[in-house]
Amino acid sequence: MRIIDYAGELIRNDKDCEAREERYLKDGCVWVFRVNRAWSRDANVGGNIARFINHSCTPNCYFEVTDKTIWIRAKRDIRRGEEITYDYSTIGKRTIPCRCRPGCANKL
Repeated sequence: MRIIDYAGELIRNDKDCEAREERYLKDGCVWVFRVNRAWSRDANVGGNIARFINHSCTPNCYFEVTDKTIWIRAKRDIRRGEEITYDYSTIGKRTIPCRCRPGCANKL
């Protein structure tokens, strides 16, 4: 089931995109979502409430990219009041420690 699209300015993956990512990471935020090799979405510019969905290594949602739209979809029924989470699937150096749950093996 689709929950929400991850909205934001569609930007090319270039030096400007990398500069934005670095600036946001310094503040402890991950707003830029890679759509594919050429494009990303910057949720800090024109984003919606989906940008506040937290990471989890044991999420109740997942993301699906359709064309250049990023959908957050439910993996299972979600209880009222339960936090919505998905795995950010970040690749490379972990610059923000995982805080999804106490004892998480992916802390850094």
